[in-house]
This record gives sequence, structure tokens and C-alpha cells, in this order.
Amino acid sequence: MPASPSTARAINDRLALRLLQREGPLTAGQLKQLTGLSRPTVADLVERLAAAGLIEVAGESGEQRRGPNAKLYGIVADRAHLAALDVRTEGVSVVVSDLLGRVLAESSAPIAGDIGTGPAVEQAVALVERVAKEAGADRLHTVGIGAPGLIDPATGELRDSTGLPEWHRRLVATLQERLPEARVQVENETNLAALAEQRDGVAGDRDTFVLLWLGHGTGAAVVLDGSLRRGASGGTGEIGFLPVPGTAGLPSATGCEGGFHSLAGSAAIAELAEEYGVVAEADGHAPLAAGLVAAGTTAFLDALADRIAVGVSSVVAVLDPGCVVLGGEVGQAGGAGLARRVEARVRRMSPLPTEVRAGALGGAAVLRGALLTARDRAQDELFSPPER
Repeated sequence: MPASPSTARAINDRLALRLLQREGPLTAGQLKQLTGLSRPTVADLVERLAAAGLIEVAGESGEQRRGPNAKLYGIVADRAHLAALDVRTEGVSVVVSDLLGRVLAESSAPIAGDIGTGPAVEQAVALVERVAKEAGADRLHTVGIGAPGLIDPATGELRDSTGLPEWHRRLVATLQERLPEARVQVENETNLAALAEQRDGVAGDRDTFVLLWLGHGTGAAVVLDGSLRRGASGGTGEIGFLPVPGTAGLPSATGCEGGFHSLAGSAAIAELAEEYGVVAEADGHAPLAAGLVAAGTTAFLDALADRIAVGVSSVVAVLDPGCVVLGGEVGQAGGAGLARRVEARVRRMSPLPTEVRAGALGGAAVLRGALLTARDRAQDELFSPPER
């Protein structure tokens, strides 16, 4: 059954807008060539999108030809402003961008764990408002939040997870109250890191892979056949609770001590570094473990790779992803050297061929992933112009 005229227009509009978002300003002729649409159809959609305030003349082409240069059309970047938050136990980072994802302002602030839920929430919200003001954003269309913990797959809300401060959950609700016109969405930090590494990092060629987060804590994100897998309760990838050899006990429902976290969490890496005489200074932002890994000796890195390979091989045995990305600040600090060590050990432990890569974005992947999801949601809404 052929599409109705209104449906066809919406499909054509979205196609043209996606091309402008990916390629930058284009002429009507270039849109015709890239879309395969007829000249009258392109002329109609350009007029329609301009009237909707989604595109504007961004200049003229530099083509050398007779007659006036063709107009270049580009997306109206300030049609919407977006915010992204990386919410950690110890603080918050915020970035505000335009509709194309260009960063306009950013900042971060520590939040002391003993100041109480209300003051912590107010401090975080005030940071968002200040960064938005610096960016010249009168209102925010979409706010993407990356946070540790479980996201309820039914409601999309941050669940009450053991060990996380109460202000994390209160922050989402408070932002929605203070920014009633904004779409506020929250996602697990490791899932966002995987999205960022797939879109802007080292996993761009993979539809199936696992990102192993190595930062203050441990986590994993699972992408299978291009789709992020969350599980029945939102707990896919809670690898910190994975029982592994080499620990003093077993994890419990209320704590991951005794699980993989006890081998590869930041505190465990610091203890391992002390055994090997590795020292480093904390930089105030990244976990101390990242500095220790960057300064690590061969023997220390070999021992750390032994530990990480235990978790990676377990994931490989169950999922066979073909590729594992070592993400987070520690994965980035270890670089290709640590990735090669882990890959060699997994090769000995598993018959399933698995490439291990060092993440390119490190801790910044969470904020980048939150911004990408905010931009996607805003564009999904704005790139569907109302029928005329």
C-alpha cells in the first residue's frame, strides 16, 4: 500500500534533515542528488522546512558556474538547546549544546557526600541553570542524564540502588519540576559510554560488542545486533556482582564485595599497585586507579590484565560479542598495551575469537553519550514537522 501524501512528505522531510545534520549545509541541487527526489519535491520540502523554522539559508555555494550561486540550506542550530549531565557519586558535570550538538558551555562541580540530599540536589540544579545561562539558552528542550545504578525498563526511572546517594534519584524529579518544558531522560552511565564509543569512538564498526567500564567501579554495557540490551530489570551488565576466583568471598544482593568489583574496581587496583610499588598522584577528577595504570610497570600491568581477563572471558563465554572495549578512565589510561595483554589472556582462556580494544573517550564517554541521546530525542521530535 503506497504511503499517503502526508506520510511521504514526513519521510522526505526527515531524510533531508538527517542529511543536513550529517553533511552540513547543502544546496537544493545537492539535496536532490543525495535523496533521489525530484526537483519540485525538493523545492517543496525546502519551503516547508524553512516555514517550520527548521532550516535557513546558511550562505551560498562556491560552485563556479554561470548565474548566481545556489543558496546553501542548513539546520537552525539554535532551534533547540540541549543539556547533558554526568552524575557521579562525588559530583556532577554539565554541558549545554545547540541542536547540532555543538558545545556552548560546560562546567563541573564536586558535591560532598555529607551535605544532605536537599542541598546536594540544589547544588546540582543550580549548576545546570548556570551553564544554561552561560550558553545563552533561555530554555532547554531536552536534558540527558547519565547516572550509575539501574534504570527501570518499564518506567525509564532511576531505581533505588544500594550504595548510591539519595540525591541521584531526587535530582531527576527536581530537574523536571524546575524545567517543566524540558524532556528529562536518564540512562545508565555505562550504556551511554557504549553509545558514545559506537558513535564517536572505537566501536563504530561493530553492531555487536561489550563495553567493560573500568573507573571508580566496574560495569558493562551489552550491544547485540545494534541494540542496547537492558534485561528484565534493567540490570544487564552489572558485572561487579559477577562471582570470580581470587576474591575473599561471594557478592551479595546488597553489595558487590567478593565479585569482579573486588578485582578490578578502583580500590582493588590501588591495592594491587601498592603490591608492585607503583605510585601516582591523584588529579582530582579521574580515579586514582587511572593514574596508577598510566604509570604502571610491566609486572603490574600483567597482573591487572590477569584480573580483567577473568571478567572479560566470563562475558565472552555467555555472549560471544567478538569485541570488548575497555572503557572508563582506567581503560583509556591502560591504552592499547593493556588491551593487548587482556586479549592475549582471553585467547588462552576461550575458544571464541575476541578482539579487545582500548576505549577512546575514557570518562568523557558518559557525558558524550548523554548529549547524543538528548540530541537524538530532540531531533526525533523537531524533525517531524506538523502537516500543512
